[in-house]
Amino acid sequence: GGWYCFNRENCDTRYDTMRRLMSSREWPATRVGTGILSSQPEENPHWWNANMVFIPYCSSDVWSGASSKSEKNEYAFMGALIIQEVIKELVGKGLSTAKVLLLAGSSAGGTGVLLNVDRVAEQLEEMGYQGIQVRGLADSGWFLDNKQYRRTDCIDTITCAPTEAIRRGIRYWNGVVPERCKLQFKEGEEWNCFFGYKIYPTLRCPVFVVQWLFDEAQLTVDNVHLTGQPVQEGQWLYIQNLGRELRNTLKDVTASFAPACLSHEIITRNHWTDIQVKGTSLPRALHCWDRSLHESNKNGKAPLKGCPIHLIDSCPWPHCNPSCPTIRDQFTGQEMNVIQFLMHMGFDVQKMAQQQGLEPSKLLGMLSSGN
Repeated sequence: GGWYCFNRENCDTRYDTMRRLMSSREWPATRVGTGILSSQPEENPHWWNANMVFIPYCSSDVWSGASSKSEKNEYAFMGALIIQEVIKELVGKGLSTAKVLLLAGSSAGGTGVLLNVDRVAEQLEEMGYQGIQVRGLADSGWFLDNKQYRRTDCIDTITCAPTEAIRRGIRYWNGVVPERCKLQFKEGEEWNCFFGYKIYPTLRCPVFVVQWLFDEAQLTVDNVHLTGQPVQEGQWLYIQNLGRELRNTLKDVTASFAPACLSHEIITRNHWTDIQVKGTSLPRALHCWDRSLHESNKNGKAPLKGCPIHLIDSCPWPHCNPSCPTIRDQFTGQEMNVIQFLMHMGFDVQKMAQQQGLEPSKLLGMLSSGN
């Protein structure tokens, strides 16, 4: 992950301020894997001893580009080609004997998974490795092409409406989208395929979607800024509506994990085992998904009992799930608990609890279990 840039000006700025996202020259020689990339069983109970390959992001094109540097273009955008080359190289390093390849990514990398998972499967088939099951895990890359809370002109990466940024980006990067998705839209409308709920129905590979219902990157591009002042009523309604819209787009997604938290990215965070939806953690849900794909390959049976893979919070506002990651006040850096946070958002928990004749914590418990 790491956003993107979509024209000469904002790519120049990115090169000056975030060089590591534009060039590998200053990358560290080693990194410690965290979350799903950790080799510690406590932190990564299901996949700690899997073969892992980390592909850092330097293409700034949501992993879609296929353009080399030219007279006209100072920058090369090769996200789609980088993935293809990595796969080619891995075949000689043991991938050829793999049973499962899980392509995972967060944020722009999560969208990159949706854009590339079928192509990776096709590439391996063409190379003669039909036996490898290719799957996707898209974390925090399922964005909505919704109306911004406040409309802004497309000046920079952060304030540009998502559809407009991608529309410009595709042209600038020579972005590639999967054929099956492309066929659903008119020429020039390929930007639609960068939005999860539009590309998902066209995918052949199984994909597990992890998405915070109140994603911070989504709120940023929608121009909702949760700074020090309490949120205005219009913003509060907008935020709740965003959660509803997002929940709706996930209802037909077979395998999903969507907590009602305000956050961004999770699979490489070391606290990724702590978050639960309806009593199930993300590693557990992924394990269930893994097993269900394994079982259905054998005999096409119904989902496994007591092993849920479609987990979406039903409570309606940010952090109504008590297992959400801790929030810090953006100004003071102070950690806030759920009650403090909701009050900071202008939601009077104490008062509402009193009206119901409940302890505030009891009320929150009820809200978060969806009652």
